[in-house]
Formats: sequence, C-alpha cells, structure tokens
Amino acid sequence: MPKWTCAADDLEAVIELSPDGELSWEVRHAGRVVVSPSRLGLKAAHADLTRGLAFEGITSRAVDETYETVTGKSRAHRYTATEWTLAFSQGLELQVRVGSGGVAYRYRVSWTGPVTICDEISEYVVPAAARAILLPYENGRCDYEEIHHHTTVERAEPILYGYPSLFQIGESWMLVTESNLDSGYAGTRLAFDGAAFRLDLPDPYVTAASPLVTPWRTAIVGDLAAIVASDLVTSLAEPSRVADASWVKPGAAAWSWWSDGPSTRDLEAQKVWVDFAAGMGWPYVLADAGWNKEWMPELIAYARERGVGIWLWSHWQHVDTPLEHREKLTLWKEWGAVGVKIDFTESDGQDRMRWFDSILEATARLELMVVFHGGTIPRGTERTWPHFMTAEAVKGAEWIKPKPGKEPLYPPAHYLSLACTRNVQGPMDFTPVTFTAVRSISAGFELALAVLFESGVQHFADSIEAYGARPEARRLLSRVPIAWDETRLLSGDPADHLVLARRDGEVWYVACGTAGEPRVITVALDFLDEGEWTAEIYQDAPDDGVAAEEAEVAPGAKLDIPVAANGGFTLRLARRQP
Repeated sequence: MPKWTCAADDLEAVIELSPDGELSWEVRHAGRVVVSPSRLGLKAAHADLTRGLAFEGITSRAVDETYETVTGKSRAHRYTATEWTLAFSQGLELQVRVGSGGVAYRYRVSWTGPVTICDEISEYVVPAAARAILLPYENGRCDYEEIHHHTTVERAEPILYGYPSLFQIGESWMLVTESNLDSGYAGTRLAFDGAAFRLDLPDPYVTAASPLVTPWRTAIVGDLAAIVASDLVTSLAEPSRVADASWVKPGAAAWSWWSDGPSTRDLEAQKVWVDFAAGMGWPYVLADAGWNKEWMPELIAYARERGVGIWLWSHWQHVDTPLEHREKLTLWKEWGAVGVKIDFTESDGQDRMRWFDSILEATARLELMVVFHGGTIPRGTERTWPHFMTAEAVKGAEWIKPKPGKEPLYPPAHYLSLACTRNVQGPMDFTPVTFTAVRSISAGFELALAVLFESGVQHFADSIEAYGARPEARRLLSRVPIAWDETRLLSGDPADHLVLARRDGEVWYVACGTAGEPRVITVALDFLDEGEWTAEIYQDAPDDGVAAEEAEVAPGAKLDIPVAANGGFTLRLARRQP
C-alpha cells in the first residue's frame, strides 16, 4: 500500500492509501503514537472522495513565515514547517504540514464548477487509555459555554465535543482543533462514537467556488508547556487583511453590566464608570445592552475628554446587512466609538461564517475594533483581522453573578482547564477578577486570572466598590498588561495547578492557581535575565482579601509561596531601578 511519511523534529505524520483507495493518517510524537490510523476523506454531492482514490503525485515546500499580531500570548511569531501536497484522482489534494510543534492537514478540491461537500470523514483515533479533557457541545446554541469533562478516551461519553480537545498520551500532550476558517466552509465539531472523534458539520452541506479549501485540521503536540505557549492556530491562518493596524489598541475595560445591570441604561451611571476607568488607567469602557442613542454621543465625548474610549454593544441581527453596516456602524464611528461588542452570534454554520467575513471587513474599513459574544471560538482570526480583539465562547463570569442561595458553579479545575484549552485557541473574554462572584476559588486565585487569562480587551467585571475594598488588587489591575511578548508555563496540570509566566517588555508577571488542599508553590526564577529584581507578591489574605508585599530577588532564585485551599497568587517582577 502506498505510504508517505511527513516528518519534522520529533513529529511525523504517516499518510496511507489502501488498496480500495481509502486514505488514512497516523501521528507519532517522539516515536509514540498519539493518533492511531484514522480515516480521511470528503463526500461531495457529485463524488465520493473517501474511496476509489488513485495517487497522482506529491510535491513539497518549506514554509518559513514571520509575522506580528497586535494581541495574544506573544506578538512576534515565526512559523517553520514543511508542507507536502499529495494529489489524488477526482481533483482531490491533501496538504499536510509538519513543524512548529504541530501537524495540520486540509483538503483542496478543484473542479470546473462549485464544490458541495455533504460530509467529512476526517477522524482522530486517540489511544483508549489517553487522558481526555473534553468540552461537551450539546446545548444546541454554539456558545461553547460548558464545563470540561476530565476523563479518558475509553470512558468518554459518545456525544459531540467542541474545540479544542486536549489529550495526554503517556508523556505527550495533544490539542486538537481547527484553524483558518472563513466563509468557504463551516465550523466543525467532534462527534465521538466510542472509538474515534470524527469531524461533524453543522450544516447539511457546505459549498464554495472551485477550488474548495477546508480549514486546517490541527493537532498541537508536545509537552503541556508547548501546548500552552503554542501559536500554531494563528500561524495557520491567513495573513493580515488590514494594511495599517496602528489604530488597533489592546487594553483593559471597565464593564458595569455584570455588577449593576440597570446602569447600562443610565447616562450618569456610565459617566461614573468612565471616571473609574480613567482613574485606573484603563483605556476603555464597555457600554453594554441598554445604552440609548439619545445620550450616547454625550457619553463618548465625556469619555474622550478623560482619555477613555467607548465600546458599544449590539445584537448581531442589528448589524446583519451591508445597509446596516453603512448606516449604524458608520454612525457609531462618527460619534467616536472605538469598537463594537456583537452578541448572540450562536452558529458555526457557513452562513454565519459569511456574516463574520462581512462584519470583519466592514469594521476594519471603519477602523472599529470588534468583540464577539454568544458564539463560536476564534480560529486564528486575530492574525487575519487584527482589529478582532476577543471572543466569549467560554463559560465565564456571566454565569456566576452573585445571587442569594446560589452555590459555586465552577470547580477550581475549570479555570485551569481553560488556560490549557480555550485560551490556547485564541483570545478569551471570560470577564475575570470578580471578587463578589459565587466562586470556589480564593481571592488570590481570582486576581491571578488577570494574568492567567489572555484577551485583547480584558473586561474587568466587578463593581467599583469591590475593587475599592481591595486596594492591593486595584494596584495590580491598574498596571497589568493586556497583550504579551512571551508566555511560558513554568509548571502545572489542568486538574491540579498552573504557574504561568508572561512577559511585557522587561517586566514579568507570574500567575498561579491551584485546585485542592493548601500547599507551598515553588517558583523558579531562572527565566529572569541578569540583574537585580523586585518581586511584588499578591496573595491571599484573611476574610477573602488580597495582601501584597515586596521582596528583592535574583535570577535563578526560588520563591516558596504558601497557597490557601483552591488559592493562588500573582507576581510582578521588574528590574530594580539604579
């Protein structure tokens, strides 16, 4: 049987064509099988591209790209890989890339007319004993707002799961997802049948002009630190379509809806939040659902005088057509709004992907930043459209607003899992640091979410009073960066603890969260450059408070920090000034 091995570093993908003309693939990491032989192929309206295929040729090329993103876990990127293109009969090509810590493939179908795909047979057969951290996709709303199941492949329920899915096979970790989705296809999910995770289309069919090109089916493989730091999802996305993105500015935002819903309807209340944001040094305020067009220009002008930009909420159906793009978006830009939060997108279907392409193009043209809520995950979007700042697609703080008698909804491992799954996928609008939430984690862990979670606009969601009651936390939140130059996982496990370091310029931030009993966490400072450093340590205090202290530290030293049950801490490490 014809077999092709595509290899780079410690990864190899083996593509095989059976005597019946059926394609399969296998992935190995450091000699270990992480994807057992799994089917490949498409079923089109006019041809079955899963069998009867004949090999016609193979070519290869080196891929070496450098690019920058405005937001993210890092801003400077380099992607190196080798790409193999295998041509088969009936106009089918399989493109395989191996490199930069991952394996990815996609299909290309070239016919004389439009191509309609009715089913995709792509599979991931993961060893049965593998540990699995899976996101149920059973609510029918495409909001990705569920809590991960921690299980094994052999014990996983046979249901739909959303991206990304995380597996541990021996010493290897693998995150399965997709990248570079646009209006030419639909977003898929994984249907598990007890043996294989098979791609599932949300539509009865997808169609595109020839050649139809699918998104990249993506597996990031390595140790857990490599997974968390990976930028493969953006590296596989199309280059930026915005010639000059200098107007795109990441930043923190004050957001009143979570702590005081009625305030969004009140001009004077929103002015109070503008004053709060200005005092915190935050560049933005999000005016959520309920704002009034009669007073919004006044609020925007008031905020502008104080160096604060206003984001406006909108239902997606209110900006659904090119006419609404021209009328509403243009008007909001004329008022001086800096961006729009667009809600309830709720679909992975191809028609919604066409809308995403349209609204991203319209907002780019008007120089309006954009946030999406109530819908799908980003799939490298921040590279192609740098004014896309973040998306919800997470069970975030919205679900744990305080209510009498309400019990904590999220186990501590929920937060740890998100840092190793959803936030690896792309920016995540969890709306963190809600001290007054109904939560299972300590105040120190809650504060650490400002660093543990990455989002191009970080909406800090608690009340002015809650932040005022914790001046140490307020001090950190007034300075914490939103976009990063480097991210490193220092230690951890998605069910036990994480110690994550991020760098902005020459300043490092380290965030820690734990699940379980009190303990001492040791942070090795071997990532610091030579010199003298000051560590600000923000940790749990009595009565659900936050304490802060300073210590002089040296590169290579170790900090032993006591942590409460389900607790955490944050470090800010800066060079000592002469």
